Amino acid sequence: MSQELRVVIVDDEDLARMLLREYCTQLGGIEILAECPNGFEAVKAVAEHKPDAVFLDVQMPKLDGFEVLRRVRAHSQVPVVMLTAKGTDNDRVVGLELGADDYLAKPFNPRELVARVKSVLRRATPERREAQGERIVHG
Repeated sequence: MSQELRVVIVDDEDLARMLLREYCTQLGGIEILAECPNGFEAVKAVAEHKPDAVFLDVQMPKLDGFEVLRRVRAHSQVPVVMLTAKGTDNDRVVGLELGADDYLAKPFNPRELVARVKSVLRRATPERREAQGERIVHG
């Protein structure tokens, strides 16, 4: 990657967050801005850090990933990749309808995750980047 990808990881399982952290370290070019063990911290971290992408688990107590996504979408168009053991067709459709940019069932290949995030970022429009506070100026 020519520029480091800045991400927020959201998963209530310590092991899952640790594995994602290791994947990001091994693959390089990824800066982890925050690791959130619950949905409340996730909503706060996304608003505070303005990441390039969010890796979001669905199954979490109190505030599940779908509700986190709803709340994030109320103020941000940051690319969100749902990472979850809930891989049924209905779960994927709900996630995508709520505004997820991609949906990847666990277990997944870490290189595929990075490739999917890069693909989402390539499709991000200038308006979407500007909504995140990034402005592209030419001339």
